[in-house]
Amino acid sequence: MFLRCAAFCAAVVLAAGCSSVGGPKPGAPAHHRIGGFANVDPISRPASPWVRMQFFVSRVFSTTFAPRKASFPIVANDGRALREERGEPRVTWISHSTLLIQLEPVNVLTDPHWSRRASPVSFGGPRRLTPPGLRFEDLPPIHVVLISHDHYDHLDVETVKRLAATHRPRFLVPLGLKAWFAEIGITDVDELDWWDERSVHGLTFVCVPAQHFSGRTLWDRNRRLWSGWALLGRERRLYFAGDTAYWAGLKEIGARLGPFDLAAIPIGAYLPPVIMKASHTNPEEALAALAEVRGRIFVPLHWGTFDLADEPPGDPPRRLAAEARRLQLGPDRVWLLRHGETRKW
Repeated sequence: MFLRCAAFCAAVVLAAGCSSVGGPKPGAPAHHRIGGFANVDPISRPASPWVRMQFFVSRVFSTTFAPRKASFPIVANDGRALREERGEPRVTWISHSTLLIQLEPVNVLTDPHWSRRASPVSFGGPRRLTPPGLRFEDLPPIHVVLISHDHYDHLDVETVKRLAATHRPRFLVPLGLKAWFAEIGITDVDELDWWDERSVHGLTFVCVPAQHFSGRTLWDRNRRLWSGWALLGRERRLYFAGDTAYWAGLKEIGARLGPFDLAAIPIGAYLPPVIMKASHTNPEEALAALAEVRGRIFVPLHWGTFDLADEPPGDPPRRLAAEARRLQLGPDRVWLLRHGETRKW
């Protein structure tokens, strides 16, 4: 395995910086580029290809040969209550950025991931710290799947293929991903740009801007769009951030679509800042984002599942709790869900 991992990392070194999109696309929105997409907030600039490559190689080796371990509480959930069509708004944190959202009575999954690793290769890369809080077999019928972007911890090929075969949901994805799904035989896919919306089973889904990036290979950085999602029902509204940095566009999301009854925002993968700040929120920034989007209940995502960055796995919830106390946000506002936990919202 060492030789395979070394060869993979060598390919990264050779390809670092080789892929980039072109300049602005005449007549198109500001985030469109020739051959791809770009962030529109100039205050968040990514690290250089060399710095990114060094970080990536070090993470591949550490997660493959010296993986950290952590233990987080899991709620026993056999899915029986979730499969009862009560019509009550409920949310279940399955793991990482995978939520089961139940509303009116539509069942929605966000960035579904049931695999053992979040990696382009089976022999290395981030391995699960915590198993999914709900077995795939225990899911209720899934009607809609929301994908925020194409990174391996958010878009897992085996999971989406299994969902398509067993549940036949509608997949809602950002621009550029419909072709990727077609290549693996999934065709019930709607592709949206920022601020586009679709009505599915009586719910309105809005593709909202995010400050992040995309790429699944060494040569396709930013070829596909990234986004968050807003779910708008008759009486409830939910914001799912996907992956995003803290940026000026959050306030526009809140102004145009808020207030939100629930906001699900990532709190993990923030160290080192030279790599992560341009594309992720730390716990303090995530709670600031809650205010920007005008959210009532906060559900933290993107922690305790895959070891993706340099912070200790238990650091995000600790910092979140401290910042919530400082802001005087009680447990009625900040829901630190356990894997597998369901709450009505």
